[in-house]
Amino acid sequence: MGTIGHYWWLIFVFGGTIGGAVRALGAWNERRAERRLERYRLRQEAKVALARAQSRARVDAESLERDLRRAVTEHQTTDDRWFGYETDLATILDYPMLVDLREPLTAEFHRARSRAELLRPSPDDTSPEAVERYRDAVHDYATALDVAEKEARRRRRGDFNPAEQERLARAQRLLNLAGDEAASPQERQQAYARARRELDGLIDLPAAGAAELEQRLRVALEGPARPDS
Repeated sequence: MGTIGHYWWLIFVFGGTIGGAVRALGAWNERRAERRLERYRLRQEAKVALARAQSRARVDAESLERDLRRAVTEHQTTDDRWFGYETDLATILDYPMLVDLREPLTAEFHRARSRAELLRPSPDDTSPEAVERYRDAVHDYATALDVAEKEARRRRRGDFNPAEQERLARAQRLLNLAGDEAASPQERQQAYARARRELDGLIDLPAAGAAELEQRLRVALEGPARPDS
């Protein structure tokens, strides 16, 4: 106890200071632990936020892809409906308004059709804005065809006088003959030429349908290809 015993009184001198230092050290350790926990919490929140953002991005990308697929499907369905008229020349004569570009509804339909095709996104541009413009254009195209088709079916040949209606009816019969493979090639060719004369000044046949029929007639006139001898 010797030497230490002589300095026992120092406990009263430095006791408060040592106690304060111990408490300060404890508080510092506590703050360091809190800061460590706070950094951990922030890192975890950042990870959660990143995961949510990535999930939203995947959902948005999938939604955008679905919108594009639906628009492409609707576009093709509408094209198929129109091509059904465009390539069936005899049937189109039941609804001549659909090929009369002087009619506002017909002109609007063809403008909407061109716009939808123009805005079809390329593989390199499938941004949300591009897909939205295309989707809206396809909707307008389908709607314009609906409206024009209903009006054409309502009016049929009612815009033509009796003599013109008779010409349309004759042209329709002749086009049916031109497309009849049971008839001779010469009969079919003559029927097509007469049908064009009947329609001259009344309506213009759709180019795609006329080109297809003319090609079939050429093949029929030329006959099957003969193998080289």
